[in-house]
Amino acid sequence: MNSGQQVAVFGAYGHTGRFVVAELLQRGYVPVPSGRDADKLKALAHEAGLEARVASADDPASLDRALAGTSAVINCAGPFASTTAPVIEAALRAGIAYLDVAAEIEANLDTFAHFADRAREAGALVVPAMAFFGGLGDLLATAAMGDWTEADSAHVAYGLSHWHPTAGTRLSGAVSRERRGDHRLRYAGGQWERRTDAAPVLEWSFPEPMGSRQVIGEFTMADVVTIPTHLSIPDVTTYMTAEAARDVVSPDTPAPAPSDASGRSDQTFLIDAVVRSGDTVRRAVARGQDIYAVTAPLVVEALDRVLDGRTRAVGVASAGQMFDAPDFLHALAPHITLELHP
Repeated sequence: MNSGQQVAVFGAYGHTGRFVVAELLQRGYVPVPSGRDADKLKALAHEAGLEARVASADDPASLDRALAGTSAVINCAGPFASTTAPVIEAALRAGIAYLDVAAEIEANLDTFAHFADRAREAGALVVPAMAFFGGLGDLLATAAMGDWTEADSAHVAYGLSHWHPTAGTRLSGAVSRERRGDHRLRYAGGQWERRTDAAPVLEWSFPEPMGSRQVIGEFTMADVVTIPTHLSIPDVTTYMTAEAARDVVSPDTPAPAPSDASGRSDQTFLIDAVVRSGDTVRRAVARGQDIYAVTAPLVVEALDRVLDGRTRAVGVASAGQMFDAPDFLHALAPHITLELHP
């Protein structure tokens, strides 16, 4: 089915981009690596026997050349505040689907705000945050909802063994902090709040064997953007294990190091997604290895479904709205262990 289909990967030589290129190749696609660093791009393309197309987010003509003849584009190039809009514009001009792996809250809010009407009117498919943060939590919360049409609250708790950030994660975080200033964001009562107080430190009871762990509450990630776009839930909160939260902000934390032949690190994760309606709780749990590596099967599975028509929306839509969430999650079985308790 995928043989010969070309898929542009913008930012292909980055840490996550390389996983995405490998996943595309494994599924029979022909990746078209693209990005602004010609040397890194050509080295990657030579290594994989692919055609490199140098392009920059601030050069629309170069983006048009990079996307020519492709079926879709996957944007892996952060900071997404700088790349999302130009690459979406190029995808709209080319008449192809757009997916990204953006974890930046502000960049994802911008995508929904600025492109929802245009993409819908054009009949285009734009899937932002199709990654560990944003996509996987959204799918889990959607699956946990089951047949509920609304809920009182959604909580997505991340249990990471550690978090060794990539250079891209550090840069994206710096851009988000610059845009946000001294505030942090919280979604409560159906709206965004800008707060200046410290995020609370809480205890979260993860499923065994992880058990009770200290977490940073209101550690707002992309899931807090994606979930309310299609689920009627007024309060959406994400949590991060305290050790991982300290890791990602410490300048002394090393970058992720490969621990196996695929390049995955030894980091493990558990996502505990809980939705509440009155006194009733529903839960979906996912376990796996390496938050960066698992983004590749997530976004490429989404690509499969976009290209073969297994979609449920038109325009800008998150993973949980665009796809059949339980079916999508079960398709990730080689990469995650899933428990659904609807």
